[in-house]
Amino acid sequence: MTEATGAGQDAELLYDVRDGVAWLTFNRPKTRNALTFAMYARLEEICGAIETDRSITAMVVTGAGEKAFAAGTDISQFQAFKSAEDALAYERRIDQVLTALEKCRVPTIAAISGACTGGGAAIAACCDLRLGTQATQFGFPIARTLGNCLSMNSIARLSALIGPARVKDIIFTARLVGAEEAHGIGLLQEVVADHAALLGRAEQLARLVSGHAPLTLRATKEALRRLQDKDAGHDDQDLVLMCYMSEDFKEGIDAFLNKRSPNWRGK
Repeated sequence: MTEATGAGQDAELLYDVRDGVAWLTFNRPKTRNALTFAMYARLEEICGAIETDRSITAMVVTGAGEKAFAAGTDISQFQAFKSAEDALAYERRIDQVLTALEKCRVPTIAAISGACTGGGAAIAACCDLRLGTQATQFGFPIARTLGNCLSMNSIARLSALIGPARVKDIIFTARLVGAEEAHGIGLLQEVVADHAALLGRAEQLARLVSGHAPLTLRATKEALRRLQDKDAGHDDQDLVLMCYMSEDFKEGIDAFLNKRSPNWRGK
């Protein structure tokens, strides 16, 4: 079975199934696989389809090329934000997509080559297992780029992986975590030499988990998700609006698109 979104290899998100393993590839290498709203929607749609397609036993999520898994949401799409509801609706929508990925019936493996930042890092954090290469870099550099924020649900997911102190470190410093450090703190389960080795190992790992008791794996996924949920879901609208409705956020978008340093003013 092979299925792709759009026309052939030009689609922004590629999807095919090979002997029971689904492969989802973010396919905008010229933009470091920056995610459009349509790509988020398709990711959610695929997770829903896997729920009823019992022939699928695992899914690998990766990015086209060696430079990036996904470098966050395409910044140009934020230019359309005009109201408080735009900001809140965006975060609600992203949480909905990430929750669909967390709840995906089968084990999910993020195969990360190069940059994995912003929305791409949030997607990787929702996968069950994460593999990287020596060139992998993981982070949320929003404090030096756009001046927006992560939702509380995204903070909770990340904190469940690496703890609140490391979340603060990564976001406050706006630095990118290299492969070896990411492996040491639990962001990556394994680090391989290069992109070719990454795809091979992802295939091997997908076959391994596909051969194990699916209900055991699914129960483990859901139990961990429920444990995490007890600390998530609090009202964060004031925090989202504080960032997305600020002059700093507008400045961050303009600076990013015009390739200059932002002038933060704290308002």
